[in-house]
Amino acid sequence: MQAEVKWIDGFKFLGQSQSGHSIVMDGNGGDTAPSPMEMVLMAAGGCSSVDVVDGLKSANQAVTACIAKLSTERRDAAPRIFTKVNIHFEVSGEALDPAWVSKVTKDSLEKYCSVCLMLGEGVEMTHSWEIV
Repeated sequence: MQAEVKWIDGFKFLGQSQSGHSIVMDGNGGDTAPSPMEMVLMAAGGCSSVDVVDGLKSANQAVTACIAKLSTERRDAAPRIFTKVNIHFEVSGEALDPAWVSKVTKDSLEKYCSVCLMLGEGVEMTHSWEIV
C-alpha cells in the first residue's frame, strides 16, 4: 500500500491514496478539514466497524446499522499522541443476539482491526456496545 501527501498551503495538505482517492487534511486544528489526528481516529472507527458488520453478517445476524462513536484522551505536551481510545458501537438490527455483538466488537479490537491493533501497541484501546 502506498500514499502521497502534498502540501497545498498554510497547514493544508492533500492526501492521495493508492486506490485513487483524495482527502484534504488541516494541520491547523481542523479549521477547514479533518486534522491528521482526526483522520487516525476515523480510520480506527471505520476499520473496526467493517469488522463488526462483517462479523455480525457472517453469524447470520440481521444487522441494519452500526455507528462507532470514538472518544480519546491525549497527552498535554507534544507530541500530543492518543493515550486512550474508546470505541462505543451502537448496533441496530432485527433480534440481534447480544452474545454475538459482544464477541464481534471484542474480536475487532483484539484480533482483526489493523488500525486498532497498531494503535494498541502504544494506546489503551477499549470498547463498549449497545443494541439500539
